[in-house]
Amino acid sequence: MATTVLAPGATRTYRRSVLYEWLTTTDHKKIGILYLTNSFLFFLLAGLLALVIRSELAVPGLQFVNSSTYNQLFTMHGTTMIFLVLMPFLAGLGNYAVPLQIGAADMAFPRINALSFWMLPLGGILMFSGFFFGGAAAEGWTSYSPLAQAKYSGSGTDLWIVALLLIGTSSILGSINFLATIFKLRAPGMTLLRMPVFVWTVMVTSLLILLATPVFTSGVFMLYIDRNFGGAFFDPASGGNPILWQNLFWFFGHPEVYILILPAMGVISEVIPVFSRKPIFGYKAFIFATLLIGGLGFSVWAHHMFTTGAVYLPFFSLTTSLIGVPTGIKFFNWIATMWRGKISFATPMLFAVGFLSTFLVGGLDGAILASPPVDFALHDTYWIVAHIHFVFFGGTMFGVFAAAYYWFPKMFGARLDEGLGKIHFVLMLIGTWVTFFPMHLLGLEGMPRRIADYSPAAGWTDLNTVETIGSFIIAISVLPFMWNVFVTLRGPRDAGDDPWDGYTLEWATTSPPPPYNFDHLPPIRSERPLFDLKYGHGARRALPSASVATTQEGAS
Repeated sequence: MATTVLAPGATRTYRRSVLYEWLTTTDHKKIGILYLTNSFLFFLLAGLLALVIRSELAVPGLQFVNSSTYNQLFTMHGTTMIFLVLMPFLAGLGNYAVPLQIGAADMAFPRINALSFWMLPLGGILMFSGFFFGGAAAEGWTSYSPLAQAKYSGSGTDLWIVALLLIGTSSILGSINFLATIFKLRAPGMTLLRMPVFVWTVMVTSLLILLATPVFTSGVFMLYIDRNFGGAFFDPASGGNPILWQNLFWFFGHPEVYILILPAMGVISEVIPVFSRKPIFGYKAFIFATLLIGGLGFSVWAHHMFTTGAVYLPFFSLTTSLIGVPTGIKFFNWIATMWRGKISFATPMLFAVGFLSTFLVGGLDGAILASPPVDFALHDTYWIVAHIHFVFFGGTMFGVFAAAYYWFPKMFGARLDEGLGKIHFVLMLIGTWVTFFPMHLLGLEGMPRRIADYSPAAGWTDLNTVETIGSFIIAISVLPFMWNVFVTLRGPRDAGDDPWDGYTLEWATTSPPPPYNFDHLPPIRSERPLFDLKYGHGARRALPSASVATTQEGAS
């Protein structure tokens, strides 16, 4: 065995591998990137499931999978997109950006932050392992009882429950961490009403998670007891009440809509002012609207239960209509911010504008469903599928990609290629409308959701074929993004510290930031400290738009 002799007084130094550093990191920036990478991998997996679903529905008949497998596919697609893609995507953006935007060195509890992340891939592996143990969960992402009882479903549902317990615990720990960070680690001068809008949306989202997720966690734990220990919470054959499950699920499930959309709204509120060369219009009104959405989000859950006959229709119809008011305030603020601004249609701005158009349709769908007679007619039809996809995909995913293009230079020091980015945006926008808008028409024609086959005589074939073509356009749109990331990471890191001429604190440090985030902070006198530093405190005028050459050089 060879030995190494050290000179007297010499010390041995060990260089940890890059993999070890990433696996054991507690740096909020690396954890944020881990969140985003994990979410993107599950996004690809959920997308593959969606392609199989849409291929099966393209024409009548069972071509690729049987009904049982189809039930597993749409259940796992919905669950994965909500719990393993959208929520972690937004948590990753928050992990990376929030400490930087408030001038903090890290999250309040770095080790808990790392634990919150590592629960996610473990939960995802458990959830998908059902495919290897007799079949995955197959009751839909809502897992309505009694369909979720043991006599109707196998061990895949138990694995689904355990996975969601892990994911729910991760979300609760993460929300506590965000709240502690925002309330206790803000830089001097960073008052609550000087925080960037994105930080406000993450804060309200964390409050929603902290209040709603334990209710859902208790519900799935009760379901596990029903299935494995002879409980009778939800099984009507044993004296249980299946409507109780719906109340517990939707008391979480509708705030979950705002958990998934509020941070995306925050991203849009960071992108639009920068590329309009104007501060956000009506900052305080925007914050008030965010708080109002958070509060009203807990008063509308039962509009998912109109057809049960177990809820008071006028109250939940009224509150559902009212929640459109703060959302409308946000839309007017975004439009007023762009009005008479010097708009630059870089890729982040394109995705922000795409968000406005697609999320607007999803919101209007929900406003229509606030009327009980309309809901009775459209309940469990493809209108609901259109609504949820325009909100979550057309809204949240467009916000995620806007953030990806906007903060990529901050994370890696290099800008993604604008040409490939615009191809990505155009294909994804076309694919979204081609896939999901015809679902409104199918819903009006009465096509039920969650069916693997339909009769040729129903007249639904043409629209389903169009939707399937659109789903493949969406899949193709992701390819230029992946190639863009790959090529950019192999190229020079020459974007500069502030390539977009931004105005919030994350652009006051290097790109990428050092482990401690900041060497020094500019004075914080408003919600736009860099804007004040460059153009004077109190400036409200539209600014000259930055040229492509200027932004590529990282000059301000």
